[in-house]
Amino acid sequence: MAFRVLAAPDKFRGTLSASDAAAAVELASQAARWSCDLAPVSDGGEGFLDVFAGYGSRQATRVVGPLGEPVEVPWLLGRDREYPSRSLAVVESALAIGLQVVGGAQGNDPVRASSAGAGQLVAAAIKAGADQVLVGVGGSATTDGGLGAVEVLAGGGRLPRAEILVACDVETKFSEAALVFSPQKGAAPAQVELLARRLERVAQLYQERFGVDVHQLSGAGASGGLAGGLAAIGAKLLPGFELVAEKLSLAERAASSDLVVTGEGRLDRQSFAGKAVGGVVRLATGAGVPVLVVAGDVDPEAEEAAAASGSRLTVVSLVARYGLERAISDTAACVREVVADYLAHWRGA
Repeated sequence: MAFRVLAAPDKFRGTLSASDAAAAVELASQAARWSCDLAPVSDGGEGFLDVFAGYGSRQATRVVGPLGEPVEVPWLLGRDREYPSRSLAVVESALAIGLQVVGGAQGNDPVRASSAGAGQLVAAAIKAGADQVLVGVGGSATTDGGLGAVEVLAGGGRLPRAEILVACDVETKFSEAALVFSPQKGAAPAQVELLARRLERVAQLYQERFGVDVHQLSGAGASGGLAGGLAAIGAKLLPGFELVAEKLSLAERAASSDLVVTGEGRLDRQSFAGKAVGGVVRLATGAGVPVLVVAGDVDPEAEEAAAASGSRLTVVSLVARYGLERAISDTAACVREVVADYLAHWRGA
């Protein structure tokens, strides 16, 4: 009977998407005559859309980018696998209002940047008939508290008729979003203070208009407060990985595998505190299945966190094994070689 590996990596930021990392694991598995179940994962940030690639047909909508430029943005429309009668849409807000849209922090205007494009994406999904919309947030150029999106979705006083589930990649509170994230989006110290004051005014506005106190919601600060804005108009905020794992039936797929392979660009202590890789390790360990974690680089503190996760866990750093240059320039091949070597020495660990 053939052995089975579950390939469930997150992205290797800047070098390899989660889907391409999973494909590298698959190539190594095929060479070793293992079957491979592809399940790239996300915690709700960049790469969220790719995780659901098999869920439906690819759509595209032209929306307004963070600074007003038109952007053609892909999204998915299909059926919920658990409830086939329900239409499901998946959108990734970073594709509409992400920093990459404006060329990074240096090309951003953090005070002017608006989340309206994310609202337009959700509106397009609802107009297309989606009963439920999954929204991945993270990597945005905005710190407007989601006000741009809210004005699109509820500007006329009518709330969205679809169920909106927001996959949050952080637990940051609404009022903390400016201090924590806006410097990464190009905000100078004075602008950070201005944005923090503006978020307080936006929170008060949401309280008055919708009766929702976004201050109390974990994750409301995700995407510069976009998560909180969506929550104000009825969306549910959920830990990103948990939402992904549920929709992909990841626990069941891990339990039916002989080995789980996951990974990301940099493994650190935060990887085991609500992030995707730690979530995969937790599910596999709970099922008694050994795990191979392949990371671009490994923070020394992560070694201790990994050791505490279970004795059936192996961690490999591409930088330590192949050097920085090759780990960055030839990431997919490095991942494939690590997995191939592990399978060649497989003893049912």
